[in-house]
Amino acid sequence: MIETYYAGSYWLARRESAEACARRAERFFLLLGRCDPAWTRWYEPAGSFKEARDRLFTTDAENFQKLFARKEHRIGDGYSFHLWAGDSQEETSGVDGRCGSADLRLSSNSVLRPYDEGLIGERVLTAPVMTEVLRAMAMAWDPEWGVATSEAHRDTVVKGFPHAGTFVGWVMYFSRLRGKVPPLPAPVRIEPVEEKGTLVILTPERFTASNPEHVALAARVHELLDRAGILRRLQPWPTG
Repeated sequence: MIETYYAGSYWLARRESAEACARRAERFFLLLGRCDPAWTRWYEPAGSFKEARDRLFTTDAENFQKLFARKEHRIGDGYSFHLWAGDSQEETSGVDGRCGSADLRLSSNSVLRPYDEGLIGERVLTAPVMTEVLRAMAMAWDPEWGVATSEAHRDTVVKGFPHAGTFVGWVMYFSRLRGKVPPLPAPVRIEPVEEKGTLVILTPERFTASNPEHVALAARVHELLDRAGILRRLQPWPTG
């Protein structure tokens, strides 16, 4: 069975205009395209793969503003989008996004489903690429928390709903709003993201739920981050 992965960034109750969300989206897709060439051409969904391939989407701010003006891309007081990339129906990648809302219950987010199979999957599901994906999310969306990880591992260690910010994954991002990341054991690597926050990379190789050493390391890091008060559910974005 193929182990699937995702990368997501999350924040709560930060009201932003359609124009501001569109600028963030433009920057994110620009940075994402630098992570790998497979993420440079994006399409809107349609009823079939063939139809969707005719719906090329230019990821500039003006185009996102037009997208957000459509009724189907409004969620309460926020905006949403879904785009996908890929040259064959068997190998695709997608991004879902929700932004601009002041809702205290429904978080805003940007979630990438990377390529899971084939040569592209082998190329992008690496620590360097997933680290840069989370860095792109941090720079563009300014989230409170982010993670790139194995869905199998998340589903094994999380009891109940996987609330953003409460669990450990392969690559993580912590906003400065969460406090200082404590020292962590090797081979964990810690990298700053300008003045915004910190990236934590558990393993230099692909993290898997089937590797006992990876699982044990994640459990140890969870304990240390939890003790430091870094792991907690999202808080409303500070105003002023």
